[in-house]
Amino acid sequence: MHIDLPEKRYYAIGEVAKAFGVNTSLIRFWEKEFDVLKPKKNAKGNRKFTQEDIKNLKFIYHLVKERGFTLEGAKTHLKEEKKQALNNFEIINKLEDVKSQLIKIKEHL
Repeated sequence: MHIDLPEKRYYAIGEVAKAFGVNTSLIRFWEKEFDVLKPKKNAKGNRKFTQEDIKNLKFIYHLVKERGFTLEGAKTHLKEEKKQALNNFEIINKLEDVKSQLIKIKEHL
């Protein structure tokens, strides 16, 4: 899954939800359920997601929505195999980005 977000230091929850195609309530729910999500909150209490949070959200989205893990299964997978699974996921994402760029170049030829 390719998430199209501009390069910024912090993202609002609305931007994140729109990029993932989900409701903001789901993002808030996942924040409560998964310890790896720790968005910063400003004085008003608005959540500000960092690049690290986005990376973790991508992985959670992949596990729950694309691979069909239950929430408990995704939590277990994150705890037990977080480092290895996250590295594999990042490599796959980079390869998918390269593939999409190559397809765009091919279409322009």
